[in-house]
Amino acid sequence: MRTDPRITQLASNLVNYSLNLKKGEVFYVDMVGADTRELGAEIIRLGTAKGAVPFWNAFDDELTKPFFAHADEDQNRAFAAFHKAIMEKVDAYIGVRGASNPYQLGDLPMEKKKLKQEHHLAEVHMKTRLKKRWVVLRYPNYAMATMAKMSQEAFEDFYFSVCNLDYAEMSRAMDPLVALMKRTDRVRIVAPGTDIEFSIRGLPVIKCDGKVNIPDGEVFTAPVRDSVNGVISYNTTSLYQGTLFRDIRLEVKNGRIERFSAPDNQRELEQIFNTDAGARFFGEFAIGVNPYVLEPMNDTLFDEKIKGSIHFTPGNSYDDCDNGNKSSVHWDLVLIQRETHGGGELYFDGKLVRKNGRFVVPELLPLNYE
Repeated sequence: MRTDPRITQLASNLVNYSLNLKKGEVFYVDMVGADTRELGAEIIRLGTAKGAVPFWNAFDDELTKPFFAHADEDQNRAFAAFHKAIMEKVDAYIGVRGASNPYQLGDLPMEKKKLKQEHHLAEVHMKTRLKKRWVVLRYPNYAMATMAKMSQEAFEDFYFSVCNLDYAEMSRAMDPLVALMKRTDRVRIVAPGTDIEFSIRGLPVIKCDGKVNIPDGEVFTAPVRDSVNGVISYNTTSLYQGTLFRDIRLEVKNGRIERFSAPDNQRELEQIFNTDAGARFFGEFAIGVNPYVLEPMNDTLFDEKIKGSIHFTPGNSYDDCDNGNKSSVHWDLVLIQRETHGGGELYFDGKLVRKNGRFVVPELLPLNYE
């Protein structure tokens, strides 16, 4: 059976652009869900053709759930140590996610989710994988099309247009925004139910241009940990740890989330913010600029890139933009500021930078993609 040429193009982009694999390097292809096999095979084929050495693993939530549902802390620790040892031996990592049911782990008890977060996610991915060259993406299977409320054919067309865009061109358009954020001290975000301010002074500013996530299209930094004050109301739903949250509202004082609400899942929200001390502080602030991603689909890799959005993330900060906050939580919550979603303003040092999702500063106008 002939491979879809769009899959071959995507695999080529991952191998040659995102990871830039070299001869002799070991790369880890981590597949979740049976639907990911075709793309995984192309990645392995093209990486091998470059002289790199593949290692691959195939996970599925139907198989991992029996472990995480019953494993105690010692078993979780041993499981994480084994996979961490593998991650430490590779030069690069590609994670292809295509679960058949995004809610499969949603009914795990919270204490089991916490063990999974503290050991597998924190040790294998946050502490080890992020030190490698890495890229993570979703696969356009039926479950994703359903989440996006699209037919399979329409979703595939959307997916490949997003994932195979010219990221090198996007990267050049991001440079003025990176430069401006590096000069910025105070950030203010205003939208319905939102008025929050913080400093980003002295923290690195990083453009995400197809090197670590596909789809990509954000510029991120982190707030000075104790500088955040105000209220933020997120206007997109968020699927986290198998639970769908909506209308999350946070009240923040001196960096700490003091009050929080989610109409349907208050108890689950409280459990997340009580995971550890760092879960109540913020580890990332980012601006989404992908011109093809316009509506939320309850998939973080897509939703955090939405054109005209920001995401302000409770939990762990990244090592390459470390504001000192550490947590096993890293929850990218998204606020869309386009007029169709209520509008809003983004200010840098008191100057209006973006209004209703459109940049108004001359050097940033190319990011409007009009």
